[in-house]
Amino acid sequence: MVYSYFPGCTLRAKAKGFDSSALASCKVLGVRFLELQEWQCCGATFPLQIDNSFPLVSPARTLASAKKAGRKLVTLCSACYNVLKRTNHVLREDLDKREKVCAFIEEDYFGDVEVLHLLEILRDKIGFGSLAAKVVSSFRGLPVAAYYGCLLLRPPDEVGIDDPEAPKVLEDFLSSLQCQPVEYPYKTECCGSYVALRPGELTVSPSRLIVESAKSRGAKVIVTSCPLCQFNLDYAQSENVARGEKAVPVVYFTQLLAIALGLGEEVLQFDGHIVPPGLIFQAAGVGGVGA
Repeated sequence: MVYSYFPGCTLRAKAKGFDSSALASCKVLGVRFLELQEWQCCGATFPLQIDNSFPLVSPARTLASAKKAGRKLVTLCSACYNVLKRTNHVLREDLDKREKVCAFIEEDYFGDVEVLHLLEILRDKIGFGSLAAKVVSSFRGLPVAAYYGCLLLRPPDEVGIDDPEAPKVLEDFLSSLQCQPVEYPYKTECCGSYVALRPGELTVSPSRLIVESAKSRGAKVIVTSCPLCQFNLDYAQSENVARGEKAVPVVYFTQLLAIALGLGEEVLQFDGHIVPPGLIFQAAGVGGVGA
């Protein structure tokens, strides 16, 4: 299986472990990613101004580049996935915006490249049953909470990866790695998003509610596919870490995947995490991962 790959900005900066663990895992699974040449930021958020087509230019250029490559386009970041999928939708449905954007990028693009999230490949192409057969380091029932956030699921008509009210793709993924998925009520709530750019309690409160909800149901780890969500949930526990109190590691689903497939610490890149994940994995006897 060969796909075009759009890593996005954050995976080459703060979320390097997301990128490296995914690429290493996919190599083991027989999935090949060919990174798009000269890609640029997708814009990070989908533009909501109905009278402004310019913010669609960057994601449209990425999609047109994938079209030229002749392959389906894969991304990992929930925000990138959301922007690319919704841009595709606009360019298919809104002739006026499509004409303006295509004139600017000097390409004829009609919103027809299929955009996939890695979770879709694991679910629909490889299959979670086949993935389970490849696990070499069992998590042996480690309680893990799946955190979806906003962008991976909504709006459902434009994104469509799973049921927005009762998603299960991450839970099914976790089960294939022999984790115990933890059900809790805040898994699709917003973490606070870019409010984190402003100081104060408003920034931390939504993320704390999510973390405390997962902890109250017994979660030892939280997994996500959004770098901003990972940062917000991780940062919300910084005071706990400073005081030496218990905290829940927040990791990317690909980091769990890499451990389950027997890959080494060098592809995990946990250094940037506020809550050290290694202690939890070490306690679970998984993969020899240290603190």
